[in-house]
Amino acid sequence: AIPTHGLGAGVGAVEGVVMEIIITFALVYTVYATAVDPKKGSLGTIAPIAIGFIVGANILAAGPFSGGSMNPARSFGPAVASGDFTDNWIYWVGPLIGGGLAGLIYGNVYMSPTEHIPL
Repeated sequence: AIPTHGLGAGVGAVEGVVMEIIITFALVYTVYATAVDPKKGSLGTIAPIAIGFIVGANILAAGPFSGGSMNPARSFGPAVASGDFTDNWIYWVGPLIGGGLAGLIYGNVYMSPTEHIPL
């Protein structure tokens, strides 16, 4: 049997999307704050630990409800392998909204456009 993400008993699609938005927002915001922000200073040394902790906390918090995916690819692969795409849209919509919101908020609230490092 191939494990796929699924909503917990009594959890509706809207609740699943909201849960995925929240946990993906937390993950992406943590990545920006500890690993990406150019003014992070010595805080960058704890980035791997902070990111690992937020991933673990998100899985513990959301696992029983939505599976705690935080990544569309993490849910799409098992869905393709099993052929079961039931509620798979939840694991695309939630993380894309959550990650986008985290990027917009961190980039526009905590980093001014003049602080961005050119690519």
